[in-house]
Amino acid sequence: MWGQQAYKYPFQNPKLDAEKRIDNLLSLMTLDEKIQALSTNPSVPRLGVVGTGHVEGLHGLALGGPAGWGGKGKEPVPTTTFPQAYGLGETWDVELLQKVANVEAVETRYAWQHYNRGGLVVRAPNADLARDPRWGRTEESYGEDAFFNGTMTVAFVKGLQGNNPNYWQTAALMKHFLANSNEDGRTYTSSDFDERLWREYYSVPFRMGVIEGGSRAYMAAYNKVNGIPAMVHPMLKDITVKEWGQNGIICTDGGAFGLLLSDHKYYPDAYKGAAAAVKAGINQFLDDYKDGVYGAVANGYLKEKEIDEVLRGDYRVMIKLGLLDAADNNPYASIGKTDNIDPWSTEAHKKLALEATQKSIVLLKNDRQLLPIDKKKIKRIAVIGPRADEVLLDWYSGTPPYTVTALAGIKAKVGTDVEVTFALNNIDGKAAKLAKEADIAIVVAGNHPWCNAGWAQCPVPSNGKEAVDRQSLELEYEDLVKVVHQANPNTVLVLMSSFPYTINWSQEHLPAIVHMTHNSQETGSALADVLFGDYNPAGRLTQTWVKDITDLPDFMDYNIRHGRTYMYFKGKPLYAFGYGLSYTTFDYKKLEVSATTLSKNGVVTVNVTLANTGSRDGEEVVQLYVSHPDSKIERPIKELKAFSRVALKAGETKTVALTLRAQDVEYWNETKHRFELEPGSLEIQVGGASDNIALKTTITQK
Repeated sequence: MWGQQAYKYPFQNPKLDAEKRIDNLLSLMTLDEKIQALSTNPSVPRLGVVGTGHVEGLHGLALGGPAGWGGKGKEPVPTTTFPQAYGLGETWDVELLQKVANVEAVETRYAWQHYNRGGLVVRAPNADLARDPRWGRTEESYGEDAFFNGTMTVAFVKGLQGNNPNYWQTAALMKHFLANSNEDGRTYTSSDFDERLWREYYSVPFRMGVIEGGSRAYMAAYNKVNGIPAMVHPMLKDITVKEWGQNGIICTDGGAFGLLLSDHKYYPDAYKGAAAAVKAGINQFLDDYKDGVYGAVANGYLKEKEIDEVLRGDYRVMIKLGLLDAADNNPYASIGKTDNIDPWSTEAHKKLALEATQKSIVLLKNDRQLLPIDKKKIKRIAVIGPRADEVLLDWYSGTPPYTVTALAGIKAKVGTDVEVTFALNNIDGKAAKLAKEADIAIVVAGNHPWCNAGWAQCPVPSNGKEAVDRQSLELEYEDLVKVVHQANPNTVLVLMSSFPYTINWSQEHLPAIVHMTHNSQETGSALADVLFGDYNPAGRLTQTWVKDITDLPDFMDYNIRHGRTYMYFKGKPLYAFGYGLSYTTFDYKKLEVSATTLSKNGVVTVNVTLANTGSRDGEEVVQLYVSHPDSKIERPIKELKAFSRVALKAGETKTVALTLRAQDVEYWNETKHRFELEPGSLEIQVGGASDNIALKTTITQK
């Protein structure tokens, strides 16, 4: 055991209270060291304090990829690469998401401790809400529903941080607080909405991430919130710190301090801007801030003790990561030190990447039971389209150790028994010719995740990414689909995309459509497993897919009550929130509740009897929604409040228990400034999608 005598400074003693350790450390630091520590790495070399910086990790550790994460000019470190966050959301699998995040955390520790690459603060998950499919960063979000995104956020945070009571494996830094879902103009526009929507919608995933997940780090957004730039908004301290208990890192977005002056024009000079940022709670700057902070101190706008106050959060996180302690009692400190096998090369990590990709695939249509394909009954398959023979990475991707394209996966699945032909497009009529000669045609089409263009550029109107919102929801390749279908009525569309499309023609005319996202190293293997029936798809949509762009309110209208998301959209969607098909069928037989009254802080268990009535094993995503028929205020048409992905063998019946918490159905009382249950009836609806409710019952709230 280490004794007190072994430490040069009290802050090095893990037996001391964390706050006392930080008191000591700050007392030893110079003003220059404190200002340096406001960067993304709060190391203090003179005192032997080795801090850690940030890495990207939305769907796998990023130490490479299109953006060159991990250092310009450095060789990429290959890491396990999962489907985009949007695809991970479409799994509706909380346990799986936690496993994915844990794999990412293991690889992050390994890369940092074995290769001295990266850092231990992971910029993930993205807790933002995809309120509109035109948002360029839809791919980074789990979906449009606050409770759903919050549940997935909690799972990802827990997976990243681990379950040790004393130390974190990595620190989960959520992005982007708050209401950041427009790219065009994000550096100066304001996201405006009332207090109820702030509490009941936009902040929910972040609140859940802090309180239920244990995240103690987040990134402030570029945009204004109700007229105040997010990085200096009182909400940072008044709500996330004082109400939720967020006591760790609050960082700016990249370059946001400069934008506070140049784009928002919110302060007359950098000194006052820097002072305001630190006073608001910012303790890590992702750009050039030092002149501003030095000037703020010199002019008396900022006191050293105010810098001390925010730096405490940085060092709380460093202590939780074990960076101020000896490695003895930290189970994560040995990763990459005692083992020399790169974790991304292990079969376990490859297997999880395959499972996550399989579970992310959504079957949108399957007329005539065209799918799954029986390879014993066909001789030739035509694979066509621009996404068929590539695995596209996005801006926040790392470099995968290998990739399997759709074409490669299909070829591997059928072997030499079935001929597989390929055409990129219909130049010289090749696509139509190959389709006509085949028993079945598979068109793989969708967006390019980083637009294959420079920063803030997307030449194709329906493409989008960070800094660029989508100008169209139409699939440019749908004409190619029409040509192929004309040549062969047995045409399957694989929509490989980061967001929804208005594929009305395809939905009306094609016999089969599947959706999956980009990025996974196992893209082709998982797709082939689904197409040929070795995996029964059970992915579900996490966003309302509208039929036309005119179905959407004005893009900058952040009041979702004006017809946005399934909660308030009154039209008929192309595909509803929660929608997805299976190769088998399910029957909801019975609905029972543990209590008929729901009180403050209470819980009701909802038991659903579910049967697989088809001939194949499969999974159903059981979804529980509530509505408020007696409400005196404007409430959603319905809102998701519990879900479970359940596996059933053919002919099997199970009772699925769902937990309905009172805290999840409360509304924000703007007069009393608190959450309350609204007295009256609460209708519970259970089914396979938001528009496919099978069973209902009513309980009372009081």
